[in-house]
Amino acid sequence: MKKRHGKILSVLRFDSKGLIPAIVQDYKNKQVLMVAYMNRRALVKTLDTGKAHYWSRSRKKLWMKGETSGHIQKVKEIAIDCDSDSILLKVDQRVAACHEGYRSCFFRKLKGGKLVVSARKVKG
Repeated sequence: MKKRHGKILSVLRFDSKGLIPAIVQDYKNKQVLMVAYMNRRALVKTLDTGKAHYWSRSRKKLWMKGETSGHIQKVKEIAIDCDSDSILLKVDQRVAACHEGYRSCFFRKLKGGKLVVSARKVKG
């Protein structure tokens, strides 16, 4: 860990599994793109590279958003909430944030008690 990261890491309150939720937002239009989890390594890698890295809870490994699809997230700004237990990443999203091909993972809306797809898949 680089010394310059010590301040942010000492402020954050990771959960008992060493994770913290990361809300990801488009820095231009403010659209919420996704929610993921970061551990200390993911945050340090993000700070070092400027590209968003996360911890996969299912695969139990570090991953960079877009490492296989090319749909990377360039981090423009990082904010910490008032309790220091979640992170907001404002990013320049390349193409889709959702692994299903939508710009945002929040592509379904609840209407009349049913989930309805409210967006189109993006091409990239």
